Amino acid sequence: MVVGASGLLGMSLAELLRAEAWAGGTSSNKSIINIHLDGGPPQHDTIDPKPDAPEEIRGEFRPVSTKLPGFLISELMPKVASIADRIAFIRSLVGSAGAHDAFQCQSGFPANDLKAIGGRPAFGSVITKLRGLPSDPLPAFVDMMQGRPMVRGSARPGFLGQAFGPFRPDMSKYFSRELEPGMKNELAARGPNHTLALTLSDGLSFERINDRMNLLAKFDNFRRDLDDRGAMEAMDKFSQQAINILTSGRLATALDLDQEPQSIQDLYTPIISNLGQKSYTSEDNHSAKKLLLARRLVQAGVRCVSVSFSDFDTHSKNFPRMRNLMPIVDHALHALHTDLDARDMLDDVTVVVWGEFGRSPRVNKEGGRDHWPEVGPAMLFGGGIKGGRVIGATDRMGAKVVSRPVTYQEVFATLYGCLGLDMRATLQDPTGRPHHLLDNAQAISEIV
Repeated sequence: MVVGASGLLGMSLAELLRAEAWAGGTSSNKSIINIHLDGGPPQHDTIDPKPDAPEEIRGEFRPVSTKLPGFLISELMPKVASIADRIAFIRSLVGSAGAHDAFQCQSGFPANDLKAIGGRPAFGSVITKLRGLPSDPLPAFVDMMQGRPMVRGSARPGFLGQAFGPFRPDMSKYFSRELEPGMKNELAARGPNHTLALTLSDGLSFERINDRMNLLAKFDNFRRDLDDRGAMEAMDKFSQQAINILTSGRLATALDLDQEPQSIQDLYTPIISNLGQKSYTSEDNHSAKKLLLARRLVQAGVRCVSVSFSDFDTHSKNFPRMRNLMPIVDHALHALHTDLDARDMLDDVTVVVWGEFGRSPRVNKEGGRDHWPEVGPAMLFGGGIKGGRVIGATDRMGAKVVSRPVTYQEVFATLYGCLGLDMRATLQDPTGRPHHLLDNAQAISEIV
């Protein structure tokens, strides 16, 4: 994977680092890995099987026992079952806006919330604002989500502005994720900035970058004389941070999977049984290494990494497609937990796994499960989360929550707490109006 900058850094890298003001940072090394199951994971075929329901509800997969007495999950997840005592399972995630994006899994809010002033910022952008420092040698927020175009655009800074947007490295060297024709058209309509290629333009050396920075400093002296807000000074500071990130080598090293020992790469490489059905949009046996890359980034100092696995949008052929996809995710989650544990990183890294909604209880005529915003599944581990807890329950059909509903914002309140952030903190929008991080949500008391 290549890392650098384009243009005069393009100025794209510097623009992502620039802001009018930064809140004070800390030396905390706590971090979050946010895993989005793109398309909406089926609760029945993951962590909430319904073996006593009619066949058209329960589907093809058998439930299996876990390390938690009496708690069953899908046969497609034997590795997760073996560490269930280390994981918190949420079977009652509610409040989905029903949108095919990852925005609620990035912020806790629907995409239209505060849309007139830019929308709500993603969690990683908030972390950049509250915990990032101009002296940081790494970006605070790295977005590696693939999948549908609306998912790719979900990790956005909202009203905080582009200075607090995520870094989006080009991952095509390691992970290809073909798009359906309709998605390609949708992505093209969104413009070229859905990824950030951190590469130096041809012929642009670091010496030329510094020469141009010096030239700009001389050219803009008269503007500095008139600048009573320090904005020009801030621009220099964040542009310099861009150079520091590029020249430090830490980001490039973290993004280079080839530097990882083969034994660890093998840990993240499942053996594919080929019992399921793989389409050209599906993940493959290399996809679990996305979580290896995420681990390398947080180990290097990145505070929030977003990752996605596709494609859970199983309107047809749900069962053969899940036979292919879910074992990859199962293997990846187990490998990440094992790896973090072996490196004594589990207390510092919180992992959340979820999607934009669940899927319909009743199997349709195409053998698929449709969108189901009423309830969805989620899992959390690490970061001080109490494992071996099962939160909430659904009815016999897996259609409605019958106990302990959990909202997206409650999950985010839990994540903010894992980072030690004060929930009373506010963010100012461009009009100067303060906004709390969440709408009065509390952390999930059963798991913190």
